[in-house]
Parts: sequence; structure tokens; C-alpha cells
Amino acid sequence: MTTNPDPRRRDPYAEFPGRAGRTFAASEAAWPPHRTARPGAPNIVVVLIDDMGYSDIGPFGSEIPTPTLDRLAENGLRLTNYHTMPLCSPARAALLTGLNPHRVGYSFVANADPGFPGYAMEIAEDIPTLPQLLHDAGYATFAVGKWHLVRDSASNAADDRANWPLQKGFDRYYGVLEGLTSLFHPHQLVRDNSPLDIDELPDDYYYTDDITDEAIGMITSLRAHDADKPFFLYVAHNAVHGPLQAKADDIARHRGRYDEGWDRLRDTRFARQIADGLFPADTRLPRRNFERGHEVGAWDDVPADTRELYARYMEVYAAMVDNIDQNLGRLTATLEELGELDNTIIVFTSDNGGTGEGGAEGTRAYFKRFVHHPGLPEEWNGDVDRELDLVGGPRSLVHYPRGWGMASNTPFRLYKGQTYAGGVRVPFVVSWPAGLPRDAADDGIRPQYQYVTDVLPTLLGLAGLEHPAERRGVPTQEPDGVPFTSVLADPAAESTHLEQYSEMTGNRSYYRHPYKLVTQHQFGAEYDDGEWALYDIVRDPTEIDDLAADRPDAVKELSAAWEAAAWRNGVFPLADASGALVLRHPDEELLRRPVRILAGTPELERYRSAKLVSFRDFEAAIAIARHGADDAGVLLSHGDQGGGYSVYVEDGRLWFAYNEYGVLHEIDAGPLAAGPHLVTLRARTRPRFRWDFTVAVDGTDVAWLEGVHLLIGMAPLQGISVGVDRKSPVSWPVYERHGSFRYTGTLRAVTYTPGPSAAYDPETVIRTLREAAATYE
Repeated sequence: MTTNPDPRRRDPYAEFPGRAGRTFAASEAAWPPHRTARPGAPNIVVVLIDDMGYSDIGPFGSEIPTPTLDRLAENGLRLTNYHTMPLCSPARAALLTGLNPHRVGYSFVANADPGFPGYAMEIAEDIPTLPQLLHDAGYATFAVGKWHLVRDSASNAADDRANWPLQKGFDRYYGVLEGLTSLFHPHQLVRDNSPLDIDELPDDYYYTDDITDEAIGMITSLRAHDADKPFFLYVAHNAVHGPLQAKADDIARHRGRYDEGWDRLRDTRFARQIADGLFPADTRLPRRNFERGHEVGAWDDVPADTRELYARYMEVYAAMVDNIDQNLGRLTATLEELGELDNTIIVFTSDNGGTGEGGAEGTRAYFKRFVHHPGLPEEWNGDVDRELDLVGGPRSLVHYPRGWGMASNTPFRLYKGQTYAGGVRVPFVVSWPAGLPRDAADDGIRPQYQYVTDVLPTLLGLAGLEHPAERRGVPTQEPDGVPFTSVLADPAAESTHLEQYSEMTGNRSYYRHPYKLVTQHQFGAEYDDGEWALYDIVRDPTEIDDLAADRPDAVKELSAAWEAAAWRNGVFPLADASGALVLRHPDEELLRRPVRILAGTPELERYRSAKLVSFRDFEAAIAIARHGADDAGVLLSHGDQGGGYSVYVEDGRLWFAYNEYGVLHEIDAGPLAAGPHLVTLRARTRPRFRWDFTVAVDGTDVAWLEGVHLLIGMAPLQGISVGVDRKSPVSWPVYERHGSFRYTGTLRAVTYTPGPSAAYDPETVIRTLREAAATYE
């Protein structure tokens, strides 16, 4: 027996259950047991849609054909009173951890870092995720699609990846780390822990199809190697989040379906919901959304010459839903072919309700409409002209008018981002034929209140597992969710979730059966008890009759309960007009340092690229080592069809292209002679959110473009590429002629030098105000 005087040196034989002698003949072998799931453990598939409203699938009242979901609901259960968070990252954090999102650090989408615990945007080590717990229990764990639980500033190849999918329990991952992307040309696809370096995608590429292909491949590969190991598959669709894009054949199937408008659609969906028993027969449909900034007019008042465009927007949306169901059909067919459909738990739901972010008129320039800046000038038009046939395709980034979002959320009020029911009540279908069989007397409808945090403990319970008090020697945080397995088993069972707070950018609510206290907070307004409304959501599920004036005692009691829950869960500080959500970690200033990008470097990640140009002057110096008379191609590109710029050489001439949120400007910069060159692109900000561009060759200015709108917000969505225009092009005509158009000469590098920020840069404005306030104090 050896001795081990140094506690930092582990004795290799200390816990060996066999016997080790000097030779194999004198020894007895022993092997540690493999971690395996219990025999017959069910597979688990969670399908999470992005921004899908309550009524958008057949089992919840929709006219959109969803035969796969219809079958799952027919054989499974519908939770008609399921609640979630009103925004994507917080909902995902709650679903995958079972904790209230503010406790996990997701008060907002993972595109902010104001410096408070509720906005940390990182899942701590003492908060195990559903894939980690299932992996510990012997499951294979797979994820495809949208992640959005890593801060945008941490989505690049230099990050430590601590909050990427594989570090949070998944064996394999394929998808997009950020919150949105183009479905025809995803801006940064990631496989496992590595961003993929892709020039071009196939002509028939569509992201929803792609992630389904990957999911099916993960399952079939597992089964080819292990016939018994159960799996957890997380299918997190980027659809139906904007920009709305669908395949032409799918759009064609819905042509003419929405010509009668959103009022008629809302009425017919509500009638189906009542007929199907989703609500009591005396439930009332609220009037159109009327709240300030969210108003919806009558369809009959829409000008006749715009109705076809408005209807086309909704046709595209319906096509996206249709395609999701088709792909779910392919997935379930694979499970059936493997003989595992009956023993697979399938959950289908949405992260939050349908959205009103397309504004009253909708848009064909999504990133221009999607800008959140209070100082935008009056001439900032959130739309661009586009031919009708382009709407929904790869050349247009569209979103529907919020009237369709209202219909999506039928029968509820308001939208995503709101704590009214339109933002938080979403469809929920669960199917497990082998474990949740239904008798003939059970209609499969479960009207009990349940919450997104309940999903994790419910799935663990169905799999025969418990949430551990400790994991790998670290005590785990107590989950907030409670399992609703009893509700699934018995339609007469009581709800297991009796009260719940909610908060999103100042919109707040508190549920305690049968009441719901809720605000529709105006940004920048004071927080006081006068903005609370009170509803009995058992008698009035569509939140029509405000009882606050009649029940001040209930308002006082529930508002105090909300306040206590907010402190307990890390909700404070609340968002206000100080603009704190704009601010980022001081270390992010490093992302604004000049950078030299060598030719051949993979595409620079979106957020890092944006930091070099957003709200500021900048210079991009393109060093060409050798240019021949016949050489051509893209020297520099940054962006895509939603907005961007590129410099390229074609037929011996130098060109500058600027895509102004879908409006293309192409400037001839003259001939480029053979030989080495330094081509410089300079951008200077001017008032009212505009840039002036200058192109210079070897120190001589040769071309100008003045007064175009800055690209801000999520534009440019695609990052910087040197020597090629990858995936979605800046200039579609160039793409049609040459594809990604790799430069055939010899490029050395492109050097970006960020300059001064504009006076209206939000970070500059906020810091200036704070410095002034500190000086005054």
C-alpha cells in the first residue's frame, strides 16, 4: 500500500475496487460502471417556436394546416392556460433551468449588460440545466436552432464559450447563437463549439429544413451506435421570429387566404376556440388593441391599394408555420420508423406571444423598423419599396403589421414584451402515448394555470428523475417550477402553480388565483400603484373588466406580493428613462480597437464587426499586394440584404455598394490599374443619423456617397469578410452575376480604424448625462 503525504496528490489506487499487484497475474481487474438511464426511459423532444401566438396552430384555433400537430394533440394533451415570459431569452432560461429568469440572470434578451445581477446573462454553475440533469441520468443530449442564452458580445470565436450549448449540457449543437437570423442565409452557423466558415449555401437552402435535417441526423446516428440510450432533443426554431421568410412553394399554398383581413381572421379563430372547448362559451373577445403605441385599426380602413401587400405578409407568416409542421412531421416519421414514437415525450410550445414589432404598417426593411432609438429623425421611414413577388424571399426582410400579431394572439390583448395575456399565454401541446394515454372520456384539454418554470420538473418527473439538491459536489439552487404531472394525468386535478410574478422592461404582473394584477407600463413613466389593473382571469380570461377601482384591497395585497417577489428574485432595478440598458461592460471598449484582418480570415462575428462602425466614423484600409488587369472580386464586405456595404472590382473598375436597409446604391469609383494598391473606405457621421462615404485609391479620393442612413440596431446582421461576400450578399445583382465573388488577385489585409462616435450614439448620450449628473451632485 502506498502512502500519500501530499493532499494535492491523489493516490491512484485509493478508490480502486479491484486489486493491483506488481503484475497482471497477481492482480484483479475492476471497471467503474457506465452511467446508463433506467430501462425503458422515454426520449424527450422539446420543440420551442419563436414569437408564435396562442392561436397560430390548428389545435388552438388556426386555419393554417398543421396536420402533425393535429395528430399530436389528438393523441396527447393541450394546456390551454400555460404561461411563459413575454420575451425570448428569459423564457428560454426559465424553461431550461426551472428557475424564474431574473434569478438566472435573464431580465432581458441576451443583448444587454447594464451591470446588475438580474442582467448577468450567464447560467451559474449552481443552476443545472435540463440537458445537464438528463445527461447525468444517462441521456444523450442534442440541440438545434436558436440558443440566445449567451450574450451577443460573447458569441465570437475568442470567447471562453462558458455559456454556449455544449458547456450547458448538450452533447451536440447546430444552429445560431443569437436571437434572429435570415432563414435563407443564416449569418453565423455554429456546430458544437465552432462557428462555421461558409461562403455560399445551396440555392434551395432553408434554415428550418436544415436544423431538422441535423436533428434527424443526430438521432439516427445515435441509434446506429446505441439501440437503447434515450435522448433529449431541443429543437429551438428561429421561425417565426422576424424577419419573416418562407419558401416560395409554401407561400403559394396560402395565396388569398388572408384577403379578408385580421378582423375576420380573429373572429373565425375565436369561434373555433370556443367550439373546441378551449374557453368557456361565455368568454368574450376583446376589442382591437387600443393601447397607446399598440393600436390596431379596422381592416376595412386599410387603403385598398395596400391590402394585397398586407395580406402577403400574413401569407408568408402562415407559410413559416406550415413549414415548421412539415418538418415536425419529418421528425416524428423518423421516430416512428425507429419504433420510438410511442415512448417519446414531445412538447410543442412558444417562447412568448406574437409580436407587434412590425408596427402599424408592417415593413419590408425589418432592421430599419427594428431600431429602438428615441431620437430617430422624422424622415426615418421604417419601410422600403419592394416588388410584391420579393416579399418573403431572400431579398426582402419583412414583418407583418401588428394587426396580424393581434390575430396571432387571439383571443388575448397586446403582444410580445407585454405581461398582458397576449405576451405570455401561448400554445402548449404534449404527447406521450406510452406514458400519458387518454381514455375516451378525456378531451385532452387542461385549463389549469401552469408556468414555463414548471416544464423542467415535469419532464424530470415523467422520466422518473428528481431535481438534485447537489450536483458534482455543488449545492444547486432551489427551482421555482413545480411539476404538473398530476394535471397531465387527471383533467380534474388542481393547478400546481398557485402564484407567479412577471416583469419585462417595466411591464409587470402578479397572478394569485383567481386574480391577475398587471400593468402596461409606458417607458420612462413613474412606477406607482395607479397603473395597476386587476382581472379575475377565471371569469374573464381575456382581461376585459378592470376591477382595480372596485377591489383596492386586492390591488394593495397583490402589489405588495409582487414587490416582495421582485426583491426575492433579483428583478430590481427596473428599467427607466436613464437608458441603462444601452450600457455595456467597460471591457467591451476593447472591441473598438483597430483591427487588421488578414485575407483568408473567417468572417468576423456580427457584434464585433458592429462595434467598429456603429454610430461612428470609421476607416477601412484595403491593402492589395497584387492586382492584375483581369483580376476581379469582392475586396471587402460587411452586411447582407438587410443592410451593409461592400467594395469590389468588376470588369477592371472599382465599385462601392451600399445597401441602405434594402435600398441599393452602387457607386462607380473608376478603373483600377494593375499593381499594388491601398483602397480606403472612409465613413463620416453627420447629423440626423446619416453617413457620408468616400472611396480613395492610393491616397486620392475617387468616389463619394453622401447622406445615407446609418446602419444601426441589428444591422449589419452579417459580419465583416475580406476578399469575399459570404452568404447573404450586400449587392444582389453582383451575387446573381458572380455568387460570393472571391477576389482573384492577392489581398494582404483590411485594417479597420474606428473614429469618433456621433453625438447621438446612445452610449455617448447616456455617459454624458451621467457625468453631468455626477458633476452636479
